[in-house]
Parts: sequence; structure tokens; C-alpha cells
Amino acid sequence: MKLKRTLSLLTLSLGLLTAATAWAQASLTDGEVVKVDKGAGKLTLKHGEIKNLDMPPMTMAFRVSDPKWLDQVAAGQKLRFVVEKLNGQYTITRLEK
Repeated sequence: MKLKRTLSLLTLSLGLLTAATAWAQASLTDGEVVKVDKGAGKLTLKHGEIKNLDMPPMTMAFRVSDPKWLDQVAAGQKLRFVVEKLNGQYTITRLEK
């Protein structure tokens, strides 16, 4: 019985570790700023494929997890970013200029 429980815990731990690793390795996507909307807390980006969301290239507005980023970018600027679906909204969680 102890062996069965230990194996179950190891399997659960491995699953959690795999999920955490996948999250930590969400790939950066190339994009270009189309619009900065400080009032709405959003960036509109023309972007390439977002693999972790299975999203094709398009132009789309995203919330930002750090509003300070909106002061650091401008229309026409190229950047790389990670976006995740948080609380039902696509949100940029990492941004590199």
C-alpha cells in the first residue's frame, strides 16, 4: 500500500514539474507595436504565431501585466513578448524590447 501511494505521489510530482517547466519555457513571440492604449491598459500588436495559445499571426490588443510597460514602448517599435490567458483575458506577462 505504501509503495502504491509513493508511486502516485511521484507521478503527481512529475506531472506538476512538467507543467511548470512548460510554463517557464513559453516561447517569446515577435511583434510590432501598432497602438499603445494607456487608458485601457492594452497594447495592440501585429504578431507572429503564439505557439502556447495555438494562435495564428494577426493584429490584436492585449492587456499587460505591468502597466509601466506602456510608458516604455511606442507605435512602430519591434519587441518580443509572452502572452498567457489569465482570468479569461489574453495578457502579456513578459516583454523584451
